[in-house]
Amino acid sequence: MAKLRAVFHYAASAGIAARLATAENDWLSIESCDEGDDTRLFQLMADADVLWHVLKPATAEIIAAAPNLRLIQKIGVGVNTIDLDCARARGITVCNMPGTNSQAVAEATVLLLLSALRRAATFHDATRRGDGWRMDPAIFDRIGEVAGRTVGLVGYGEVGRRVGPVLRALGARVLYTASGPKPGAEADWRDLPGLLAESDVISLHLPLTPETANILDAAAFAAMKPGAVLINTARGGLVDPDALYHALTTGRLLAAGLDVFADEPIADNEPLLALENVALMPHVAWLTPETFDRSIDIAVQNSRRLLDGGDFLYQVA
Repeated sequence: MAKLRAVFHYAASAGIAARLATAENDWLSIESCDEGDDTRLFQLMADADVLWHVLKPATAEIIAAAPNLRLIQKIGVGVNTIDLDCARARGITVCNMPGTNSQAVAEATVLLLLSALRRAATFHDATRRGDGWRMDPAIFDRIGEVAGRTVGLVGYGEVGRRVGPVLRALGARVLYTASGPKPGAEADWRDLPGLLAESDVISLHLPLTPETANILDAAAFAAMKPGAVLINTARGGLVDPDALYHALTTGRLLAAGLDVFADEPIADNEPLLALENVALMPHVAWLTPETFDRSIDIAVQNSRRLLDGGDFLYQVA
């Protein structure tokens, strides 16, 4: 039996490479390709049966370069980076894997919230410079605690359900908005306008779709409580970047914790990089060895189902 050829389109650390090696077997070979190496990618896609897609868009050009491609397996949840119309036109199955990175993203959400509220990066950098005990006392008027604040979760899927109880344990009141109230939710439901008006912290946990693009625009920021905090570990395109910058520089927002951006990688001259009241991460909220263990298990299962003709796990197209 000929082996399935899978391409893992992401930079593989030594640990990830070792995990991929253990996933190979007599019916599956896996080649990794750094997202910045287009030459190698197109060489590999010429013979690929399966694309294990992470973040860099799986464009129509990439799909067209793979005449044998039959499965695009998203390593994660959001499929906005896959040309679904092109995949459907070719009869290529597309699957994602909800839940595999939820614990990591939930933990990173709390990390960014605490970092933004307590100006962790500012204190870290000042201490490294030797200025930690000589800082302007005014910074202490711009920090605060989670306890006593109302946190509004925009979206209440796997990540939101994990974040809510942690924040409640820290003393926060938790609200959420979704298409409607969720049975068993450990938070109080509000519609989006009500959530924006009532929350001290807004945390985004929903996919990027045409309906949710720029859901936080200038009008949304104007509707928030003055001094609110924004956390985004979902997708950068949910937020209007110009409106976000304006809110952060005019005092409408006290701070923000951001793992995702409208354009990635973020440009060296991105204005947000100069702001002291923003905690930043390079779209790695999901990235842990545990996430990859869970993700590779599902990717292997779906690759096998491609051979066996069985139903795929989490098929989206």
